[in-house]
Amino acid sequence: MKKASRKDKPLVLDILSQSFHDNQSVNYIIRQDKNKTERIRQLMSYSFEICTSFGEVFLSDDEKASALVVYPEKKRTTLHSTLLDLRLVFGAVGFGNIVKTLKREKLIHSIQPQERMTYLWFIGVDPLAQQKGIGSRLLQGVIAHSNADNRNVLLETSMPRNIPWYEKHGFKQYGELDLGHRLYFFRRDVER
Repeated sequence: MKKASRKDKPLVLDILSQSFHDNQSVNYIIRQDKNKTERIRQLMSYSFEICTSFGEVFLSDDEKASALVVYPEKKRTTLHSTLLDLRLVFGAVGFGNIVKTLKREKLIHSIQPQERMTYLWFIGVDPLAQQKGIGSRLLQGVIAHSNADNRNVLLETSMPRNIPWYEKHGFKQYGELDLGHRLYFFRRDVER
């Protein structure tokens, strides 16, 4: 696993946009129209920028998988983050989904524990490279990095098929939310 740089942004966006094209949670907030693919890419661009400012962006060594993590206690409202938020609304979410998106974020934050954590926002593998252990190695790298920094790893998934994969890597479900689709909350505590 390596830390991604700004020059890696197009590659990270390609990986994550393809990986999350059919994701229920992503499609819940993205305006669904003929520009859906570009809107998902804009969401991933926003997420890349937020993670670059308030977390980290990782790539697998073979550059076939990427993970975006945020350290919530480091998040701040800045002019840059506000501009990113506006770009997200105009480019990806759309005005019609603002209330739904804000409500979703409030519900997620009400379930998430308020603790120092690594929030694994997105992890994805190039669809042509899936089922080869690349995502598992990247996830293990994120876990090891978080353990070294004494941080629990928290995430959500809306994809039931991913639940056994997270459980195999030591994650435990701690919550669930019904948004018209199920959102499952998982955590993996620091190994001491």
